[in-house]
Amino acid sequence: MQIYDILIVGAGPIGIACGLAAQKAGLSYVIAEKGCLTNSLYNYPLYMTFFSTSEKLEIGGIPFVSISAKPVRPEALEYYRRVTISNGLNVRLFEPVDAIRREGELYHITTDKTTYQARHVIIATGFYDIPNMLHIPGEHLAKVNHYYKDPHFYAAQKVVVIGANNSSVDAALETYRKGADVTMVIREEGIGKRVKYWVKPDIENRIREGSIKAYFHSHVKAVRENEVDILTPDGLVTIENDFVLALTGYQPNFSFLEKAGVTLSRDAKKYPTYNPDTMETNMPGIYLAGVVCGGMDTHVWFIENSRDHADKIIAHIAGKHV
Repeated sequence: MQIYDILIVGAGPIGIACGLAAQKAGLSYVIAEKGCLTNSLYNYPLYMTFFSTSEKLEIGGIPFVSISAKPVRPEALEYYRRVTISNGLNVRLFEPVDAIRREGELYHITTDKTTYQARHVIIATGFYDIPNMLHIPGEHLAKVNHYYKDPHFYAAQKVVVIGANNSSVDAALETYRKGADVTMVIREEGIGKRVKYWVKPDIENRIREGSIKAYFHSHVKAVRENEVDILTPDGLVTIENDFVLALTGYQPNFSFLEKAGVTLSRDAKKYPTYNPDTMETNMPGIYLAGVVCGGMDTHVWFIENSRDHADKIIAHIAGKHV
């Protein structure tokens, strides 16, 4: 069996960046991805515009040219696909990693297809796979979705959007403009402070004029086939409803990290243990890269400010210091 220098878990932008850096350093590697290439990005809303400009999304020093300063989802998919294929990266797609265990100086990484051996493991799994659940009656209904893709699906429907940050605001505006009757339910006093600056005035104006209804300081208490109960400061309100978009955020796969031996902070943030200079965890030879480093604070790390994780990790593995 071949022994790789590195096995990378996750073929998102940061996982790809790690593969590029490993290849440039002459290290043997394989990238295992449970879904398609850049799986999370592929599952983003169809019309999503990035907050970062294209040059801030570049990896491996390879230019990313977009029509506008801020690229859209199809442009990003095309860029990362071309980077991967043109550089001949060793990627195994639709091959989820089930377990990582250490035996002596090697790690044995079991997927649903085979077992790999590697001296080092980089976990770059992102955070988009596990939604933050509401834990309310009716959340199991088919009309409730924790992911939003295409506004056309919701045309002429009564839609409740839960949340006040970028994903919720984008969904509310896009479905409204496709003819949906949109109601937002927001725990806070207003739209989130991290909402894209060119979008925030739009949603606030639509709410102000009544085109999109909004309940602030409120939360959904229950969902039924044709109704939703909303607890507001003025009491319980029941409204007619066809679909619920519960866009309340996502979290890394903490169970996967713990099974690999990575320790987490004992508080609600669940910060994983790692050295910020090398990205190595408490498990020698296991590294973290990208948004997975932030625990529940998934807004802290993104492509723009975690691209350098790849170089830090590969330099450490190669016995160098940055």
